[in-house]
Amino acid sequence: MTEIKLFCPATIANLSCGFDVLGLCLDTAGDEMIIRKSNIKGVRITKIVGADLPLETENNVAGVAALAMLKSIKKAGNKYIPIDYDIDFDIDIAIDIDFGFEIEIYKNIKAGSGIGSSAASSAGAVFGINELLGKPFTRKELVKFAMQGEKLASGNAHADNVAPCLLGGFTLVRCSNPLDIVKIDSPSELYATVVHPQIELKTSDARSVLKQTVSLKSAITQWGNVGGLVAGLYTNDYDLIGRSLHDEIIEPVRSMLIPGFDLIKKTAYENGALGSGISGSGPSIFALSKGKETAEKIAKAMSAVYDEINLPYEIHVSKVNPDGVSIIAT
Repeated sequence: MTEIKLFCPATIANLSCGFDVLGLCLDTAGDEMIIRKSNIKGVRITKIVGADLPLETENNVAGVAALAMLKSIKKAGNKYIPIDYDIDFDIDIAIDIDFGFEIEIYKNIKAGSGIGSSAASSAGAVFGINELLGKPFTRKELVKFAMQGEKLASGNAHADNVAPCLLGGFTLVRCSNPLDIVKIDSPSELYATVVHPQIELKTSDARSVLKQTVSLKSAITQWGNVGGLVAGLYTNDYDLIGRSLHDEIIEPVRSMLIPGFDLIKKTAYENGALGSGISGSGPSIFALSKGKETAEKIAKAMSAVYDEINLPYEIHVSKVNPDGVSIIAT
């Protein structure tokens, strides 16, 4: 292969109780990317459609993630094999590849939407280049490189969006250092409804309002909900999933940044949602439900709320994507 076209899915991070550790992959929303080999060494972002983002490699999340991965590879005969190095410190290590890569990005996920725009670009870049190099890394091993794109975007190398984007399904980041990720399959009838009010809320800004300490009581409640949500996913217990979608710590602060949040959440519950909360850092709001019919009913009700207050929005109804980044064409 010399060229590959990808679908890079949107994601929901945090899922109310799992700040920075839980995420899921969506099926119907995402970016597309084209990555091709080039005679010019290094990584070049040659085209971005749908967003005003930097083309400079070092200032683009896809470029930064790709460079981190390429610095972790050495040539061995006709193959490329992984090498160990500390991403955070060995930034000047040379790339041992005698050709380069061009990346085209077609953005359908708006920056600052809260459904993993930067993650889609970061994950897509490392996945596509890995494919063109003969898959020296597993999907799970690619997560640490995609995290470097997230670090550029938000100042924090978090995996709660890039992990589900690469692996599909639900993911639990048990530990970030060393990276330990668990993929969890989704119950078959679980659907997500996501509404994105058309305001931009940068992840870095949404993080700046968070408290750095929490009470022991709140922490205990949050731990219980994380455990309950994971247990509900494994046992296909939709009621337990719903009871566990509660946020004691982050939502009370961030919800004030999102127009109509309380009414949207109330409307979702009234129309059959198992649970509802902030998608990632916002401003998107998600609801999980059992069955497509209920998810579409929730979407219609959410739309009515923003129609009433005359705030433009986008809305998505999606099953959980079990696969993550996928190949459209080669």
